[in-house]
Amino acid sequence: MARRKLSENNIRKLTRSGGGKSIGLTLPKEMVDSLGWQEKQRVVVKRIQGGLVIRDYRAKK
Repeated sequence: MARRKLSENNIRKLTRSGGGKSIGLTLPKEMVDSLGWQEKQRVVVKRIQGGLVIRDYRAKK
């Protein structure tokens, strides 16, 4: 598989998992590391106009 261009590094695909009832999204490791997030950490997904916001479960607004 060819590497992505640097300009396309943050373009991701949604993938189906769990028997088709869930959709998954991978996040770039560099972004997760810079936020200090870890595997199995809880996050809050909020729908906003035109997209989604993903925040740490413990973080204040």
